[in-house]
Amino acid sequence: MVLSFFHDLIKLKWLVIIEALKRRGGMPVSELCDETKGSYMTVKTHCDELVDAGYLVRTRLPRREVGRPEIFYSLAAKADELFPQAGMDFSLELLDELRQMQGESAPDRLLFQYFSKLTARYEKQLGELPTAADKARKFAALRQKQGCLCVCEEVPGERLRMVEFHNPLQRVFERHPRAAVMEQRMIEQVLGTRVTRSEIPAGRETTPRVVFELA
Repeated sequence: MVLSFFHDLIKLKWLVIIEALKRRGGMPVSELCDETKGSYMTVKTHCDELVDAGYLVRTRLPRREVGRPEIFYSLAAKADELFPQAGMDFSLELLDELRQMQGESAPDRLLFQYFSKLTARYEKQLGELPTAADKARKFAALRQKQGCLCVCEEVPGERLRMVEFHNPLQRVFERHPRAAVMEQRMIEQVLGTRVTRSEIPAGRETTPRVVFELA
């Protein structure tokens, strides 16, 4: 079953097609029409939209009888994101189990290893950039791809800062506050400069966010 919050965000016919392909595997348009009770052109149009969005893969199958090859659709790897996965609740439960098995400091040790490896990965992705500001701009773009809603704010006469409006690890930080410090140290090492981290709560016209100000 596609995650419920996607039901409000994407077309109903897209959901029907995606779930049909999840149940049956790949199908030609003719079978998808039978499965979804739609016309050939309507189903093909929706499938092509999903191909353009990266959720389906389109191929052609040779017909056994005389005629043109038949269009065949299957789910792309990106479609996995639409279905429930073992996510944050699972991770938090594992950290809790680790604490019970190996002591209070065990989750922090594991998180430290995680951020150490993440540091090395970011350093490799950033490569050799001349300034901390250049690194921050590319770093923010990388964070965007990894699920953070992160932007660089450059105000004349003020220090460059990165602002994050969403971080997939926020619930980990709430349960394990030292992890937020580890992330800050990771950012400092990756950018090669001191960073000040500030959590800004929601206001009447603003959303909660975390600000990383570069020294």
